[in-house]
Amino acid sequence: MIDDSALLKIPYGVYILSSFKDDKINAMIINSAMQVTAEPAQLAVAVNKHSLTYEYILASGIFALMPLTEKVDMPFIGRFGFRTGRNFDKFAGVKYEKGILGAPVVLENTTAVIEVHETKMLDVGTHVIFAGEIKEARNICADACLTYDYYRNVIKGKVPKGATHM
Repeated sequence: MIDDSALLKIPYGVYILSSFKDDKINAMIINSAMQVTAEPAQLAVAVNKHSLTYEYILASGIFALMPLTEKVDMPFIGRFGFRTGRNFDKFAGVKYEKGILGAPVVLENTTAVIEVHETKMLDVGTHVIFAGEIKEARNICADACLTYDYYRNVIKGKVPKGATHM
């Protein structure tokens, strides 16, 4: 038996994950990311196979991860988490820049950016775990990072279909 509430006790952050394909950019909300080694510095993220960002990471081999701040509002989260980039411009009206590896870096409602060159992937069913070498990491602001617990219990955020957690 799996008690879903036990899985929610694992601490998670809430992040924007971005990538690109040719001249197109996209981003999504994820909550499964972790640094996996220090030397060399490497990061891993879990990404739903049906997402456009997944397709862009496959094409470019590049992704950027940005932790959200606790001050973020639901419309901003919804822009990246509840809409698809297939028919909606997630970056319209959002302050962002092109990162050193080419992925878009969102500069509002984020605390830092970590840019990664993907080197390995692991198929885990509905998701793929992309891992890679960190090429750039910098702070954007000193605000507290949004945790999944805070998102669910304070902001009262919903969980979209296809998310890694219930």
